[in-house]
Amino acid sequence: MVEIIPVMDLMGGIAVSGKSGNRKQYTSLGSVFSRDSNPLEIANSLKIIGAKELYLADLDSIEKIGHNLDQVKMINTVIPVMLDCGIKNFDSFNFYLNFAYKLIIATETLESLEELHKIFNVFPKERIVISVDIKDGELYSKSKDFNLNLDEFKDELDLISPNEIILLDISRVGTGKGINEELINKFRKFENNLILGGGITKEDLPKLDDLGIKKVLIGSAIHNGEITPNF
Repeated sequence: MVEIIPVMDLMGGIAVSGKSGNRKQYTSLGSVFSRDSNPLEIANSLKIIGAKELYLADLDSIEKIGHNLDQVKMINTVIPVMLDCGIKNFDSFNFYLNFAYKLIIATETLESLEELHKIFNVFPKERIVISVDIKDGELYSKSKDFNLNLDEFKDELDLISPNEIILLDISRVGTGKGINEELINKFRKFENNLILGGGITKEDLPKLDDLGIKKVLIGSAIHNGEITPNF
């Protein structure tokens, strides 16, 4: 059975939702797990029904327009947090370790391959999750010093051998468009380490089980009640 890791995005102190990573158009999250957009209430509800961990994105930190670290730290006392907060280098990884159980290093915000290797040379793999961010079929990064293509980055993943790799199709986030099988097949060799995210639907889950995917990230479909997670 595929394990569901619930997803929640934070902006301005509340839980929010949006599509395709277009953060300027995100709005407050309506969730079956809360009466409003209170992230702590949602986290408590997810914990009560058996969620083992929570993917939490601090969008303000990622966009460098503030942060939601007080909420992150509180939520981490309720349920172990896998935090995406815009980590770009060794120093930022070291700082954010105080706020969450696991930290996500996303290709979107990572400065360089050198910084990635520095992190893996010092910190335990149990605290590190790599996010391979895909946009319009290409490896996505905002850094001019991180100019690898998807195949080249796969070779680097072979070298550092992370425990967990998120394969995130940003273009499909919040759209319910379903899985990208072509992308999954490109990462078949990492299937025991993969966490798949982006547009996953209820109908996709049996197919993902057949494809050997062990874990998935699901946000919109569990918050709107389309998928009732069986943690």
